Amino acid sequence: MRIVFTKGPGTSYDIAVHREAGAALAPRGGPGGHPYLPHDLVHFLVEAEAGIELGVYGRLAAGDNGMFWPADPAERTRAARRRKQRPAQSTPRAKADMERSEELAGIAVPVWELRRGHAKTLPAYVPEAEAATPLVERIVARLDTCADRWHALPVGGSLELNW
Repeated sequence: MRIVFTKGPGTSYDIAVHREAGAALAPRGGPGGHPYLPHDLVHFLVEAEAGIELGVYGRLAAGDNGMFWPADPAERTRAARRRKQRPAQSTPRAKADMERSEELAGIAVPVWELRRGHAKTLPAYVPEAEAATPLVERIVARLDTCADRWHALPVGGSLELNW
């Protein structure tokens, strides 16, 4: 699966998903908010590095639409009908994977910001012991690799990553 993050003005961005399983998905806008590390890019890097199988991107690769919608209007209507008939049920493992993705993102970004000089201290909610684990170190290294590439992109420029 190929994910394309396209930079918009300010801290806005769009995401396009190109996958083998499931309906073709329409691109969507991301929540923005960070000039170096777009929220959805952080989750991609966290889930890839941590081997999280049922986070946002693992579910998309398996054919789930997640936070996206089908590009084809007829398929979009069918998907909405299916959701009404059978509301999504998250398994305990999927819920745990999503929580782990959020937890690691919430630790890794402040660690990266501190190391890059964008923050003076870690927030109180980030335990020092968690901030120094080998997994967080690997995630921070991945964030570091992508952050400057993202920040240097012009509006309309893209960063492509493979899942």
